[in-house]
Amino acid sequence: MRKAYTNGTIYTGKGVERNGTILTNGGIIEKIDNKAVSPEYQVIDLQGLNIAPSFIDLQIYGGDKKMFSSELSIESLQASYNYCKRGGANHFMITMATNTIEKFLKGIEVVRAYWTGGGKGLLGLHLEGPYINPVKKGAHIAACIKRPTIKEVSMLLEKGRDVVKMMTLAPEQCDEAVIELLIREGIIVSAGHTNATYEEGKNAFGKGIPAATHLFNAMSPFLHRAPGMVGAIYDHSSVMSSVVTDGVHVDFAAIRISKQVMKERLFFITDAVAEVLTGEYQHIFKGDRYTLPDGTLSGSSLTMMQSVINGVREVGIELEEALRMASTYPARLLGGNYKLGLIASGYEASFVIFDNEMNVVVKE
Repeated sequence: MRKAYTNGTIYTGKGVERNGTILTNGGIIEKIDNKAVSPEYQVIDLQGLNIAPSFIDLQIYGGDKKMFSSELSIESLQASYNYCKRGGANHFMITMATNTIEKFLKGIEVVRAYWTGGGKGLLGLHLEGPYINPVKKGAHIAACIKRPTIKEVSMLLEKGRDVVKMMTLAPEQCDEAVIELLIREGIIVSAGHTNATYEEGKNAFGKGIPAATHLFNAMSPFLHRAPGMVGAIYDHSSVMSSVVTDGVHVDFAAIRISKQVMKERLFFITDAVAEVLTGEYQHIFKGDRYTLPDGTLSGSSLTMMQSVINGVREVGIELEEALRMASTYPARLLGGNYKLGLIASGYEASFVIFDNEMNVVVKE
């Protein structure tokens, strides 16, 4: 079906178009046009609203009262998708924190079943752990943390082929051969839950690790005599990092400073969880965050749109740039096989529509 999105402000990911019409065909963008709309297009009148590339959340554990790792089901993934979409993210990477390998394998099976049944929005599985540093475990299960072996990682990659797309690990806990294997197999490797020194972090990024997980949280800090992992991220020319922009995980001033240093290398994630009161991971809602029973911060209550709002109102980032941090930049980390993050010819017709108060609006 051909559609024409007209009468709105278009944030393309590269600029702003105020008088154009987005023409799509079969879910793919044809072009932005300034001519009268041809009759074969279904016209979607935006009535002065804003339209941008759909947001992409590369780290979310659950939504709508369902945590994926606690309820490994298609229904749980659907709940996460519904939560994401209400916040403007049509695409998400479901995340499982450190757990048993058996549970990871079950998660892989459920992701496949979700896709087989026509489930939407799910890009794949992000394994956050178990190959992390126990010193920086945060809310992760200490008993499941381990060092990786080539045999175990190869098995995970084989069982999780086309499902496991991203892995957070502590590079100082992993042999270089393991990291090389993951990168060779196309996994997005992200340094996180790490106590790496500046030198160890710099070496890991030099070996090809392209990203870091939730800047500042569960990583060695920037100190004037020990720049740590934060310093290694700052000091690299291309390494990207996610950040949780709720004002709880990271002070807004620290995000402002980091944005000035990192520019296009910094992007938003929600790191969102859902309330769970039983089982190995218990997340208790505390009004603007989730914690473990002992008070350890364990996740956010953000949506991607709220991340954008906080970026604009609390951090001082221009709206156009904040939108890119929720769409264009995470798409850049995903790579060229995903035609997401821009409103341009050949890209997916996947949009977020919102009013001037930053409320997500559904027009179809």
